Amino acid sequence: MSFLIGLSAGVFGGFIGGGGGVIMIPLMVSILKLDQHTAHGISLVALVFTGIVGAATYAYNGSVDVTASLFMAATAIITAYSGAHFANSLSEWKLKRYFGGFLIFVSITLLFKSYLSQLHAPFTGWMKIVLLLVTGAFTGFLSGMMGVGGGAIMIPMMVLFAGFSQHLAQGSSLLAMVPAGSIGAYTHWKLGNVRTDVLRGLIPGIFIGTLLGSIFAHLLSDTALRTLFAFTLTCIGVRSLRAKRSPNGNLPPGYKK
Repeated sequence: MSFLIGLSAGVFGGFIGGGGGVIMIPLMVSILKLDQHTAHGISLVALVFTGIVGAATYAYNGSVDVTASLFMAATAIITAYSGAHFANSLSEWKLKRYFGGFLIFVSITLLFKSYLSQLHAPFTGWMKIVLLLVTGAFTGFLSGMMGVGGGAIMIPMMVLFAGFSQHLAQGSSLLAMVPAGSIGAYTHWKLGNVRTDVLRGLIPGIFIGTLLGSIFAHLLSDTALRTLFAFTLTCIGVRSLRAKRSPNGNLPPGYKK
């Protein structure tokens, strides 16, 4: 079952230029019955492989800006550590609600991405560099906290304000998430939020799914698929937002009175 989850997340991540965590995490929680913190940790490990395979495929098609990716990764690797620790300090029900709100934000971004891209005023020179650094810093924290690649943040910023094409932004996002995801994944590993038995099936599925999704992204229009996924994510997000307060209240995982 973990293979099928990895396959689904890989296709989605490769297609939209993200890590696939927004699909992977809810499936691991609902199907594999993992707790929210473990699902986030495993997702971060898996998204490193999503980034490698996806970025390589996009690069083959000339859709990666290595310099932009390095700028975003430079600040993302610093904040990813803090994001992972912040997630671990939250009780599971709170983390679920944060994740639900994030999914709804991603859904809105996916639905209006094609319209917003027509309104961008490209930054150049130092303004563009600052934009990429700030984007990386915010994305790194979000990635470590939510267990996702952060493409929902990086891609709109690159398209709207840096003048990137959609495919170039997606390829650059996939490359940037590799170093940031690695830091976040290692931090979650040290915190005990990673299960290797799940990864054994998840990673092969991620490889195959990301390759397929990245190829489809250069062959098909993503409007219909984006709308379908946005609807799915909204349903999952609303369900997560309704997570009930746990008996332990605000206690983080592993806390003992």
